[in-house]
Formats: sequence, C-alpha cells, structure tokens
Amino acid sequence: MFKSTSAAAAVFAAGLLMNFNGHAAQANAQDPGAQSKGTPAPEDRPEVHAPVFRIISVEVLRSTHGGTLDILRVRGLASSSGWEEAELVPLTRGTPADGMLDLVFVARAPSEAMEAQGFEEIEAILPLETSHPYKGVNVHSASDSVSLSQLPGYAEGKAAGEDCKKCVGKVFVPKGSAVPAGKSAAEVVKEEQLPPMTRVIKHSDGIPSAESNPNRLTIVLSKDGTIATAIWD
Repeated sequence: MFKSTSAAAAVFAAGLLMNFNGHAAQANAQDPGAQSKGTPAPEDRPEVHAPVFRIISVEVLRSTHGGTLDILRVRGLASSSGWEEAELVPLTRGTPADGMLDLVFVARAPSEAMEAQGFEEIEAILPLETSHPYKGVNVHSASDSVSLSQLPGYAEGKAAGEDCKKCVGKVFVPKGSAVPAGKSAAEVVKEEQLPPMTRVIKHSDGIPSAESNPNRLTIVLSKDGTIATAIWD
C-alpha cells in the first residue's frame, strides 16, 4: 500500500515493532555477529537510522490523473547537520481499525557528536498506492507527532523551541530558579527552554553512561554555571 522502504529503514521499523531497546539492539539487527565481536570501535560503528528531532508539517497531495494517487510529504527538523537518507517508515501493518496510517520519520544520523549549530530542515516523500484504505495519517518524530485526519490535507507541528545555537557562554538557569541579579534575558538560558531529554552536566558531575543519542542535547557547565559546551551526542 506504500512504496518499499530501504533495508536499513526496514530494520529500524522491525526494531520498533519488536520493542528492541537502545543502540545495541539496532547494532544487533544490522550485524548479527555484533555481540560476539564486542563493542565496535567508533570507526566501525554501524550506521544508526533514528527518528528526526521534530515534525514541521505533514501534507498529502492527491492526483486524479490516470487514477487516484496520494503523495505524502513530510518536513521536519534534524537536531544538527549531517542527517541524510530521510525516509517515512510505515508502522501500520494491514488495514488499521481506526483507518490511520502511522509512520515514523527517520534518517541516517551523523556518525559522531555534533556541535549545536541550529536545527536543519529535512524532508521525505512517500507515494501511497491507488485505493489504499487510509482515511488519515499520523507521523511520529523523536519528540512529537503530527496527524491529518482527512486526506488530502495539510497540518503543521508546534514550534521547536531553543536550538542552543547561541547557548555557549550564557548562564544556565535551572527550572524553578530565578535569573541571577544583573543578568538580562539575552544572557541566560532557562532549562525549560531547552529540548526534551536535554542532559545537563555540571562541572563536578560524573558521567555514568557513554550511550549515544543523536536527538539528545548535552550541555556542559563551567564552574561559574555558564554553558561551556553544547552538543547533540
């Protein structure tokens, strides 16, 4: 009922449907011998196909020439530059009871941590076969989903918030804390402005896990509470 996805995206979808956990599961799905080899070196790390950070818009265009054809176009935001091979991976199998086609917007993530330099737009297109049974679509990203309950149609996602492009050098203000005296709004970054799952590492903190997540913003604070580093890791 939709165009075939790539092998890598199919593996990703299978992982979701089977409730695999973390990057180890993705690695095992792509390389069955990964467990016997141990943790791969960074240069040997398998490609990671992950949901993009956020949905900008979902649109279904309908052509009636030579039979009805619906074309799904989704625009999103990647957390950083370096995301490639964007695809829409169907999660729905068969005809859904509610008539909604669920998909996840995925792409190949960068192979290393990326400095926070602003979100980057990314898009993918998926043709739906003639006489498909869907009355609507629901597209998931890493942090939200956007639905269309009637086809054709168009819907927009919510604003993405702080991309931390200009966070370095500013004072970090934890949730519930007051802005330090003498500091203007332009000189601080409030925790509630930051994306979901942001990891804050204080100067005196340990780091118990080195697990990577290309949709997680990590900020490292200096002794005085200013942001010294902001990366998507």
